[in-house]
Amino acid sequence: MKEELIISGRMNYKVDPTLHIWGWEIPLYLFLGGLAAGILFFAALYYLRGKENQYQFAVKWVPMFAPFFLIIGLGALFLDLHHKLYFWRLYTSIKLQSPMSWGAWTLMVVTPLSLVWSATYVRELYPKWDWKLKWIFDLEAFLIKNRRILAWIMIVYAVILGIYTGILLSAFNARPLWNTSILGPLFLVSGLSAGAAMIMMLSKNPLERIKFSQIDLLLIAIELALIIHMFMGFRASTQVQIDAGAMFLGGPYTLPFWIFVVFMGMILPAFLEFWELKGNHVPSYIPGVLIIFGSVMLRFIIVYAGQASRYLY
Repeated sequence: MKEELIISGRMNYKVDPTLHIWGWEIPLYLFLGGLAAGILFFAALYYLRGKENQYQFAVKWVPMFAPFFLIIGLGALFLDLHHKLYFWRLYTSIKLQSPMSWGAWTLMVVTPLSLVWSATYVRELYPKWDWKLKWIFDLEAFLIKNRRILAWIMIVYAVILGIYTGILLSAFNARPLWNTSILGPLFLVSGLSAGAAMIMMLSKNPLERIKFSQIDLLLIAIELALIIHMFMGFRASTQVQIDAGAMFLGGPYTLPFWIFVVFMGMILPAFLEFWELKGNHVPSYIPGVLIIFGSVMLRFIIVYAGQASRYLY
């Protein structure tokens, strides 16, 4: 009898059936990046519209959380790196065709920009604050004078950051679930919705809460439309993408996605926000927490399900 030894890459523990090459770090970063993008977008938007005093929490207070979210997200990315001491090599070149390069340079701009934006409001919000050094006061005065330019830069990079969190996944052609152009807009809108929800939760101004509740209702409607469009695209595509969509339409991710993301993270908070807009009292933190929870679950489920989708033909 002639024996043969067959060696296959499928025996690699980091391929099938153990698929968690990306763990919790990546979806956490995608969520925090999207949330920070949403917060910074609304801060810049309402400053440019001349409503910084009308919507003070959106423009001045809540953006102070954005740098912390971005730093924590960067920390999660760092933990995921295999060769941690070589992260700096991302900044030795610019590759327009690489989502990783886009993300690295976008974060290089957005993170310090969020710190600068918050710093320009520190003495206004905390009158006893003292920078101690004259050159810092001079720099602060220069930045405040040019705050409108900062806002334009911030609104552009907030949109890029929000879309990038989806494009990072959709660029992986080998994973059929991720290989859709819907992920970029979906993650952007989800981040904007989470940002609006956080402003709505933290604001003490009833008019501001109502405004961002209305914005959030619109964003939730857009999210649902994008999700429907995404699954319609899967159903009308190749067999591997039909199979990828089937993971959410009767497959193992059906209940987590439709209960945690769609129902608890979109439909239920939308109903509560609509109920409140009709004059009924609903604590703003309830729909806000549900929306943020749904935004987190969207990233985790898409990341894990995407790694389970594959080409077998």
